[in-house]
Amino acid sequence: MNEATDRPPLPDRLSVDPQSRHHLAAVFEHPVGIRLNGKERFDVEEYCISEGWVKVPAGKALDRKGRPLLIQLKGKVEAFYR
Repeated sequence: MNEATDRPPLPDRLSVDPQSRHHLAAVFEHPVGIRLNGKERFDVEEYCISEGWVKVPAGKALDRKGRPLLIQLKGKVEAFYR
């Protein structure tokens, strides 16, 4: 009955790219939120809490495989379930 017990713990590093070794499909069965420096971000592609960074798309630019180019932003990272 309690949803908090069904959810897997959030990892230190997580990626939305299914080809990444940091992708965990079980985590994405529930909505995940990310805060960077106290402000919630909705465009995060990958994060690392211990190193304090998130990767977000750099505009509309794409790499040669059609994936968005990412820039790394640094600060205090918090991950949570919505």
